[in-house]
Amino acid sequence: MEPASPVVLALMTAPDAAVGEVIARTLVGEQLAACVNLVPGVRSVYRWEGGVCVDDEVQLLIKTTAARVEALRARALAIHPYTLPELIVINVVEGNPAYLSWVQSSVAGAIDRAPDAE
Repeated sequence: MEPASPVVLALMTAPDAAVGEVIARTLVGEQLAACVNLVPGVRSVYRWEGGVCVDDEVQLLIKTTAARVEALRARALAIHPYTLPELIVINVVEGNPAYLSWVQSSVAGAIDRAPDAE
């Protein structure tokens, strides 16, 4: 039996709660993420096309495994409305072992299935 893929935390912003929820439900529903927290009230200041912009956004905290990152990236970027969505992946170094195991088992079943299998 192969060892479980390490848990990672992916960060992504969305323009509002409705878009964030669509992304979250899609990723969890397709077993690309075990859980997505939507954190409202994020104010982003960033440089874009030569100017400084300020926008209210929702921060998505996406829990998944390293093995699912590539598929998660492809799916999230396909449904995200931004031209250049944020997607930053951070390795989880330590955590509640039972929670980390739950994350792994929540997304592991999708790895061995064909894309259109149910």
